[in-house]
Amino acid sequence: MIEQAIETLSDRTRILVFTGAGISTESGIPDFRGPQGLWKRFDPGDYTYDRYVNDPGFRIDTWGKRFHSPYLDAEPNDAHRAVTRLWDMGRLIGVVTQNIDGLHAAAGLGPDSLVEMHGNARRIHCISCGAEPRFSAVEERWEAGALDPECLECGGILKTRVVYFGEQLPQDATIRARNMAESADAALVVGSTLSVYPAAFVPLAVVDRGEPMVIVNRGRTDHDAHAAALVDGDAGTVVPALADRLAQN
Repeated sequence: MIEQAIETLSDRTRILVFTGAGISTESGIPDFRGPQGLWKRFDPGDYTYDRYVNDPGFRIDTWGKRFHSPYLDAEPNDAHRAVTRLWDMGRLIGVVTQNIDGLHAAAGLGPDSLVEMHGNARRIHCISCGAEPRFSAVEERWEAGALDPECLECGGILKTRVVYFGEQLPQDATIRARNMAESADAALVVGSTLSVYPAAFVPLAVVDRGEPMVIVNRGRTDHDAHAAALVDGDAGTVVPALADRLAQN
């Protein structure tokens, strides 16, 4: 119930917001595990780091999917903007997201307030030398015929900053997320089933310290039993309503 969520968060000023794919569905980006989720169309077992590094054909297919993605033009929705508003109000310690769509940043969150645990599909790096060419520059090379574009600095393999299965999470992101969880006085989970680890350990670490967790999600999550308040609804409706009410406290 939203009233219980508001009551739980009303006096909290170091809230950790943890978001999953459900916050972006209203921007036209499908989730992963829902009825129309991406893993209904693609086998997650195919998207391993080892396969990406060792299979040039897979890389070519991956770049094609990346640059032809219908989601490249997605825009932040009311939920993303409401999270930014909570930050601007001074109610958050930070935002940790599982999403790779970059929509929190597009909604105005800066690097000091945002941790992208699984990377960002709009950033590219060389896995050998670490060079970070502009997304648009690599896309231009791909459109000109470089279907598996190599690093112009060292000739190495380029890859988006998306964490594949079998690939370690970025160490700096893990450390920053852990530090936020250790200092948070509440967790607000939005659009996540809390079923993907180790990312899901972040809000659960807040609970382990005895602080409350509020969950906003369509349907059940793996950790509803640990929530002080559950709100079953669309993020784009619920989160702005929460921000409006918390702004009055």
